[in-house]
Amino acid sequence: MTPSRPYLLRAFYDWLLDNELTPHLVVNAEVAHTRVPHQYVQDGQIVLSIAPQAVVGLHMDNEAVTFSARFGGSPFQVYVPMAAVVSIQARENGAGTFFPPEPAYEAWLAAADEVAEDEADTPPAPEPAASVPKKGKPTLRVIK
Repeated sequence: MTPSRPYLLRAFYDWLLDNELTPHLVVNAEVAHTRVPHQYVQDGQIVLSIAPQAVVGLHMDNEAVTFSARFGGSPFQVYVPMAAVVSIQARENGAGTFFPPEPAYEAWLAAADEVAEDEADTPPAPEPAASVPKKGKPTLRVIK
């Protein structure tokens, strides 16, 4: 069976908005492939507001939650795999749900950990030498 988390996440998101509440996503920031602003991570988790006025281009599919948002005034593209979603809750009263572990995500996390270990064992490729710019008088050309 396919995991229920993406379906429940979308349903709770719509329900919270219908009740004029602010949906917040609790994310495990230590899951592989998660892209969140790490300066705001506490105890391995981050709470993200996914209200329509807080994000741009929110997309929730069966694989991940993606959107753009500003953190400290700087734009940031957020990518949260479904395996990293811990809960969705309302800021105002905590209404929402925590998601239980699902076998499909446990297998995905195990595979992601193996890939991360393999990458750690592989020595980094040498960086190409930076090309040295030619020194001399700058020139401009007219192109017609």
